[in-house]
Amino acid sequence: MNPIKLFIVFILVAFSANASAYGSKGSSKKACTKPTLTDAAPAHLATTTPESEFSFRTSRKTLLHSIHVYANKIPVDVKIEEFKGVFGGYTITGKLPAAIKKKYVRIDFEATTSNSCQGVDGWLLKVEAAQP
Repeated sequence: MNPIKLFIVFILVAFSANASAYGSKGSSKKACTKPTLTDAAPAHLATTTPESEFSFRTSRKTLLHSIHVYANKIPVDVKIEEFKGVFGGYTITGKLPAAIKKKYVRIDFEATTSNSCQGVDGWLLKVEAAQP
């Protein structure tokens, strides 16, 4: 066999072996897509009043039965409404529990998506009593 042809074959085999080591786009493993938390209101570190309402949105891949919301580790009853649009998803609203007497409140959101990925997210609010 010609040495040049042998060299070309060697290079092609080396490149194909290296390329296959990284897998392909058709890999059997799927990426984990965690639930998202967007459009939080009041915004992160905003000042609000005790027992005020809050809301946020999550993606349509979020499983409704898996949604749990806590304010300073106290479970919060929430209302979930579907919203349509380009991305779609759910709007979640709740109210800060009366039992919270601290100056800062951490709102935590836990959920699972349809591809079984669990996620936790949240934000912080500053709570001040309303001025008379």
